[in-house]
Amino acid sequence: MSSTEPERPAVHVPVLLHRVTELLGPACEGDGAVLVDATLGLAGHALALLRAHPGLRLVGLDRDPDARAEAARRVAAAGCTGRATLVPAVFDELPDVLDRLGLAEVSAVLFDLGVSSLQLDRPDRGFSYAVDAPLDMRMDPAAPRTAADVVNTYPAAELARVLRVHGEERFATRIAAAIERERAREPFTRTGRLAELVRTSIPAATRRTGGHPAKRTFQALRIEVNDELGVLERALPAALAALAVGGRLAVITFHSLEDRMVKRVLAAGAADRTPPGLPVPLPGHGPTLRLLTRGGEAPSDAEVAANPRAASARVRAAERIRREVAA
Repeated sequence: MSSTEPERPAVHVPVLLHRVTELLGPACEGDGAVLVDATLGLAGHALALLRAHPGLRLVGLDRDPDARAEAARRVAAAGCTGRATLVPAVFDELPDVLDRLGLAEVSAVLFDLGVSSLQLDRPDRGFSYAVDAPLDMRMDPAAPRTAADVVNTYPAAELARVLRVHGEERFATRIAAAIERERAREPFTRTGRLAELVRTSIPAATRRTGGHPAKRTFQALRIEVNDELGVLERALPAALAALAVGGRLAVITFHSLEDRMVKRVLAAGAADRTPPGLPVPLPGHGPTLRLLTRGGEAPSDAEVAANPRAASARVRAAERIRREVAA
């Protein structure tokens, strides 16, 4: 193995580990309880819950074969292989996965969104703007579209929309125009060239604050390549529908686009849907969820000091308190 392809990832530090295990723990206590880790990654959260609850069964989903292989090794090392089923799937495939496994409902679901530690720590995957590498960013290396495809083929207006919407980049139009100009000279194939172009496209005064100038552009491209927001929009209702009464959902987000979507879905489930103006709540129109967190909870200062990648993380959680009543 070369120095850019380590045999195994560095020590993995799961974000908000204590809080997530605290939030999901009550739903994982009984024998036969089923936890779905919809974004398995390196299985840090899942292993903590498996160790804490000897009767718990894990269904772990991940589209990344490298992540699944490392997760399987860690699960085996913990002696939990017999209680774990790891599935090559994107998390919006959850209903099909549960159907194939014969699971009508589950006890807990966890989403730990964004790019995984393994993907960030492997420069050849192209997720980082800090290291020159192929412009890839696919969470599933077999997926057809790379970040280079997006950068080199999207019309400038569409590229600007991606940067503005997915990256909340206020200089999206300027960056897209620069990309269009430079790709006509030579297609983009490396992260280093793109990161430098973004840096020089942003006014110098702006570059002095807010971290690396290419951060928002790389986030936007990663989200576009992997359809992250579309997948999440489809997956959240499916995960809630799969929860048993008393089951719990926890979602860790890393940027405001994800967090707003999670907030909206959970708030809708926790609201009474009796039409306005009626004197009493209608039967069957009450909340189906109970919120377990006050807004998006952030990691402690101590956790951020120990693990800087946790700085932007927020967790929201809810418990199913009743089933929907069929119309």
